[in-house]
Amino acid sequence: QVQLVESGGGLVQAGGSLRLSCAASGRTFSSGVMGWFRQTPGRVREFAASILSNGRRTYSGDFLKGRFTISRDNAKNTVYLQMNSLKPEDTAVYYCAVGVTDSSFDYWGQGTQVTVSS
Repeated sequence: QVQLVESGGGLVQAGGSLRLSCAASGRTFSSGVMGWFRQTPGRVREFAASILSNGRRTYSGDFLKGRFTISRDNAKNTVYLQMNSLKPEDTAVYYCAVGVTDSSFDYWGQGTQVTVSS
């Protein structure tokens, strides 16, 4: 049974940093895509960032300003999202997702709340 356990969310002041982690268990995902999405109340879940098995990273337009960095540790079956210079509009529930291959996300985490105060 595959499980994704997210951690690292919380309350931070604007300008601060957080590092989200998502540890997968039940099988290895070293050959698949890993990523992060986020969702605010009343809005659809939106793509944030992904990293392929070869290490290639993709970010949504909102993340291209260099504030967030996605990384992975295949030995730990874990994906990270380093978030710097946080803004109140980054407040959301952040979900990790992983895929068996690079083609799609097959499993989702339960979400972790990130709240940025002004």
